[in-house]
Amino acid sequence: MPSSLLGRQAAVSLSISSNIYSNARSIQAADDRRYKGWVMVRRVLEVPQSSQVFQASRTGFDRFGYSPGVVSGGLLTLSGQVGVRPDGSTAETVAEQAEWAFRRTIEILSWEGLTMADLVEVITYHVDVNNNLKEFIPVKNRYFEKPYPAWTLLGIDALARPELKVEIVSVAALRR
Repeated sequence: MPSSLLGRQAAVSLSISSNIYSNARSIQAADDRRYKGWVMVRRVLEVPQSSQVFQASRTGFDRFGYSPGVVSGGLLTLSGQVGVRPDGSTAETVAEQAEWAFRRTIEILSWEGLTMADLVEVITYHVDVNNNLKEFIPVKNRYFEKPYPAWTLLGIDALARPELKVEIVSVAALRR
């Protein structure tokens, strides 16, 4: 092969490689611009002063460093809700604890104009699950209708306080 032809092939090859590299860098730069402008929107919920359900436990969120809920990515993620009455006392039975945990969940959902029907996932934590589930299920069934959210039930050894038997964590889809 004549050297001039070889030189042209090398130049064409170098030109193609250079264009591919240049195009790849342009695509990467476009991606970088797109992602640099892509900001994760996150909004933390706070307990309104008017909330009767969280009346006595309002300060606990700041004291323990967490939020009742966070809105992000089209979802509202709720922190775990337990069976605490508005006066701060713990409900005594599993059924009453479940009742108050669901009431607290409903309260947080209402701050965003949502209901239990907007839940897409529910995770329930149960101390002594085998003995306590029979009290929990009838309460849960009063709060959910078809189509049901995804539900994960976990048996655990303990919750934050020894008297607590049930904790409910939920995720809701925001309405557009």
